[in-house]
Parts: sequence; structure tokens; C-alpha cells
Amino acid sequence: LDENRRHGEALPVITASLALIQRYYPHNDLIIDTQNNAASTLANMGRHEEALVLMRKIHARRVALHGLDIDAILSAFYTAVTMRNLGLFDEAKPFVRDQLLPAARRLLGADHEYTLNLHHN
Repeated sequence: LDENRRHGEALPVITASLALIQRYYPHNDLIIDTQNNAASTLANMGRHEEALVLMRKIHARRVALHGLDIDAILSAFYTAVTMRNLGLFDEAKPFVRDQLLPAARRLLGADHEYTLNLHHN
């Protein structure tokens, strides 16, 4: 549904899936993936504030479960982009400068595509 731009119909399905996954597989990475789908759907529906709340949770859970890996860097990147899109520059700037960019340089290298995107955005 989400791929066909039927976001309003997709969100209840994703929410129901998330509830089932949380109940039966509470320690599974599928929760993160499903939350990510929900955040993306919310953003596509123009509900950016709600998406940002969920993105922050996703990033925190990724870091708690796996440390600061490439998936955590990507989730942080999308969180920062959403902050920027909401005009939260005072919050996004130090998040990228002090946390995200140093981690991307350390893990991916200064010349990696994601690192360069972070530096220029």
C-alpha cells in the first residue's frame, strides 16, 4: 500500500503489524524495521513531527542493540534530515556536527558517500 502511495491505508496495517511483532517477538530487529516503515509512512503523509518522534526512538534502539553501526548512522541521518525539514536547525546542527559526522568518519571514512552527504547537508 505504501509503495502505491496509499499511505493512509498503509499506516493502520503497519501499526497492527508492529503491535503483533512487539507482543510475540519483543527482542527482534523486525521491530526496528517495522517502526522505520511507520516513520516513513508518517513522513509521506506529512506528519513529520510524529515521524521525528518515532525516528528518535528507532535511532536510540539501534544504538542500544547494535552500537553505532552503519544502520544507526543511516537512522541518525534520516532523523537529522527530518529535523532540518521541520526547521529544527538549532537541534539538527549540533546533532550532526558533534555526534553523527564524527561517527560516520570513524566507521565509514571521510570519503564515503554517507559521510560526504552529512558534511554537505
